[in-house]
Parts: sequence; structure tokens; C-alpha cells
Amino acid sequence: MSQKDRGHVFVYNKSKETFLAFRVTVADSIVGRLVGLLGKRFLKPDGGVWIVPANAIHTIGMLFAFDLVLIDRNFKVVGLRELVRPFKITRPNFRAESVLELPAHTIFKSRTELGDQLMIERYEAKKCIEQDLADSAVELTQQRS
Repeated sequence: MSQKDRGHVFVYNKSKETFLAFRVTVADSIVGRLVGLLGKRFLKPDGGVWIVPANAIHTIGMLFAFDLVLIDRNFKVVGLRELVRPFKITRPNFRAESVLELPAHTIFKSRTELGDQLMIERYEAKKCIEQDLADSAVELTQQRS
């Protein structure tokens, strides 16, 4: 499945009941993991990159600072790094299975802490709208009968 087919995912902190991001790109190929945020001048406020698998990152060639959330296979937060600056290499966290690169201050704004439970899912608003329309049509038909 190509990255265009995959679309984006959203990241929700179930423990704090806050969203971390709405449009996170999944980087699960060799090229996607190598590129990550390279060449980008900034991250959109609702954006990010989810690098799978990974337990550390480098920011060599980056142009801006960002927040880093390290998560295990059950989407539990096992590491946090705020304002990771360009030209750094983070230490590996061997409990982490993947990392989220998010806009600066996302960790603070969402109140995310070690041990929080995250939910990462595909954003499929289209199907929800279609289902709501179908449900409304059924209700309207039942009311008329």
C-alpha cells in the first residue's frame, strides 16, 4: 500500500482525553523512515510523522525543532523529548517500537506524560458521513411509512 493510499492518521491521548495531531503521515518504508521530516521547513500545527519501526532518530539536516513521543507496541508512551533541535541524535529507547515527530510544544499543550495510553487510527470521515446519511435516510423512510 503506497503512502498516498494510506492517507493520514490521528493521534489521541486516551489518558488525558486530548488530541496530539490530526494529520500524521505514516513512515513505515525504508525510504519513508530515512526521509522523515528532511527537507521540510516546518510542521503544520496539526501534522506530524509516525516512524515505524524506530526507537531513536537523528535531526541532521533538519531546519526546525520539534517534539518527539516514543511509544511501545501497545501505543503506551515510553519516552518524551521536547524541542529536539536540528543536528542532534537521540539515544535509543529500547522499550519503544515507534516514534512520533510532532510540532514543537505539542507535548506541553496535550499534557502528555510517560505512561499515557495513545490511540492512533486512520482518519475516515468520509465513511462516517456516508453512514450517517444512510442512517438518516432509513429513519426518514420509517417516519413516512
